Amino acid sequence: MNIVKSVAVWVCLVPAAMLNGGLREYALAPAVGERWALPASGISLSLLIFGITWLLLPRVGRLRRRDGWRIGALWGALTVLFECAFGIAEGLSPQELLSAYNPMTGNLWLLVLTTTVLSPVLVAKSNRVSYTSPN
Repeated sequence: MNIVKSVAVWVCLVPAAMLNGGLREYALAPAVGERWALPASGISLSLLIFGITWLLLPRVGRLRRRDGWRIGALWGALTVLFECAFGIAEGLSPQELLSAYNPMTGNLWLLVLTTTVLSPVLVAKSNRVSYTSPN
């Protein structure tokens, strides 16, 4: 497994997430309100993540069964680290950072994180990526 290529695919998710957030704040929220914009944004970001993974993960190369899970775990960790670092840089408190994980607030961040972790597994299992049996 080429870890550098899989990280490069994850890096492509960052600007997609930022664009999604910008569209939510400047277009969707004024049009439908924050109550509906936040969950819609979580769903659209999840679809973007899966789409980018579908298009780019096959470029990583041959994957063993466990590689999809390894890539997903790595992407999940990178995503949480990035979000925490970005939140701290913006001056958010730990409570504010953790509030994103509460779907009762309308924030579907857990869906986004789950999609980030499972997309490499699902794309690999769909035979879009050469899938070899474990050694």
